[in-house]
Amino acid sequence: MKPQSSVLNLVRQWLDDIEIRDARLARCLSRLIPSQCPFERDINLFGRTVAHIPPLCKLNPFYEQFVGLRFRSLCFLVDVCGEDIQSYC
Repeated sequence: MKPQSSVLNLVRQWLDDIEIRDARLARCLSRLIPSQCPFERDINLFGRTVAHIPPLCKLNPFYEQFVGLRFRSLCFLVDVCGEDIQSYC
């Protein structure tokens, strides 16, 4: 296994192992991690779409872990805190 690969796997495992037990942390993570890729865009010229920039977030090696962490945070806020998460969507 390459050293870079093992470091990536360690960080992935660390992110997957984060337990959400605090409402402040859950709210912070839910605000910081976007619900959809902020880089995806349509480029329009004179009212017509001339190019599309695809979502680049999936190029991030930790994309799945961040999505999972955001999901766990939102679930904590709903299930444990009983909060309405509409503002995070």
